[in-house]
Amino acid sequence: MSNLNRPGSFLPRASVTAGLLAALLASSVMAADAKKEETGKDIAYNRSKGNCLACHGFPTLPDAEQTGNSGPPIIAMQARFPDKAVLRAKIWDATVSRPDTMMPPMGKHNVLTEQEIDKVVDFIYGL
Repeated sequence: MSNLNRPGSFLPRASVTAGLLAALLASSVMAADAKKEETGKDIAYNRSKGNCLACHGFPTLPDAEQTGNSGPPIIAMQARFPDKAVLRAKIWDATVSRPDTMMPPMGKHNVLTEQEIDKVVDFIYGL
C-alpha cells in the first residue's frame, strides 16, 4: 500500500505544502509593498503631487527632464539652507517668508502630507 493510499497520510503533506506556499506568497506581497513606498524623488517628480520639476531645474540630475525655470534651481541646498528646518518650512508654506511667491504652500494646502514633505526635504537637501 503506497503512502497516498493510507488514510490521512496525504493531508499532513498537503497542509505543509499549502502553508509553505502561503508563507512564500505573503512574503512576496510584503516585499512588493515595501518597494511601492514612494521616495522623496518620486514625490518631487510626480506631476500630481510635488511636481517640483514644473518650476525648478535639477541641474545635477540627468533624469530631471523638461524642468521649469520660474523657481530657483534645486542645487547646493545645504549651502543655501544650512538649517534644514528652514527649507522644510519654505516647502510647507513659502508665503510665510515671501507673500508674493509663486510657490504653492504644499503643506498648508494639503498638497503633500507631512511625511511626503519630510521625504521631499530629505531628497532635495542632498542635492
